[in-house]
Amino acid sequence: MFWGLVASFWIGNILLVILNVPLIGIWVKLLTIPYKYLYPSAMFFACIGVYAANNDMFQVGEMALIGFVGYILLRLGFHPAPILLGFVLGPRFEENFRRAMLISRGDIMVFVERPISAVFIALCVILIGLQVYVRLRPKKPGDVVVPAAAE
Repeated sequence: MFWGLVASFWIGNILLVILNVPLIGIWVKLLTIPYKYLYPSAMFFACIGVYAANNDMFQVGEMALIGFVGYILLRLGFHPAPILLGFVLGPRFEENFRRAMLISRGDIMVFVERPISAVFIALCVILIGLQVYVRLRPKKPGDVVVPAAAE
């Protein structure tokens, strides 16, 4: 099974080289297309893909709403990677947290009584505390001020 997967990766890479080397000129020309035309076409194909997955227009509206919220968050200086990570890992985290609460019969102290989880929680608290300290510490005259969106 493993070597079949490795072989399929090799075959896929060889086919990509065979297909992409003659098409390099087309890919370079795509870079000259202005974003005002490229962005709506990308949105169109994303909507087609979302609709084709379940034949549901609600999901297309949902995607548009999430895209609008993402645009607002970008304009406010929020980075998209942690938000996306939260959406992907959030359900799994919640499921395992509920499982841990069921196993411990609702005792939240189980997370600080065990040494491994206590170390991880302590590291999280320290890292969050350091971030708060860095943001709230008084500025020195020689400090460079970096805007939130440029970090």
